[in-house]
Amino acid sequence: MKLHDVSVTISDDLITYPGDPTIHLARAESISKGDDANVSELRLGVHTGTHVDAPVHFIPGAEGIDKLDLRRLVGPVLVVDARGHKELSAAVLRDLDIPEGARRILFRTDNSALWKTGTFEPEYTAVTEDGAQWLVERNVELVGIDYLSIGPFKEGGPTHRELLKAKVAIVEGLNLSDIAAGRYTLACLPIKLKGSDGAPARCILIEDMDWTT
Repeated sequence: MKLHDVSVTISDDLITYPGDPTIHLARAESISKGDDANVSELRLGVHTGTHVDAPVHFIPGAEGIDKLDLRRLVGPVLVVDARGHKELSAAVLRDLDIPEGARRILFRTDNSALWKTGTFEPEYTAVTEDGAQWLVERNVELVGIDYLSIGPFKEGGPTHRELLKAKVAIVEGLNLSDIAAGRYTLACLPIKLKGSDGAPARCILIEDMDWTT
């Protein structure tokens, strides 16, 4: 089998969503300075880089990331090539010929190229509110996208609420630049943070997995 790491690398210069906490990653203890071991300190927002949203992110009183059903985050997944579209509306999603029964969907869009720019781009491709409704009606359990929000910039609330109230797992901040459209096995596990509205995650796609060996 072949593994594809579709997570972005967290560093001080990684793009973050406007208004989110900035990233600080540095050595707090260092062997070169006489300490017994190298120990790093990390400060960041829970929606940094590749991450998973919890329902409480937009729904007060809903479950946090530590209560998320991990079965939604592991299993067969369909990568859909949606490049060339500025928004993923219901009409666009219908035209993408997504097969019935696809329960986990990752959208490769033009966003994946934005990670290389070094600055936040507000005109990224996102799922519209009616696009989210279409996904819910199709009984999708997980949806992922290759930038920092599944919803449009400054108007992402409706998209998030439609998905999260239906317990659709949202994975944001993927990098699908080198991933061809098709079927894979997904493993995407967020850090277990008590009651948190989200958490960074390491996400991989497994190609040609054979459990018999």
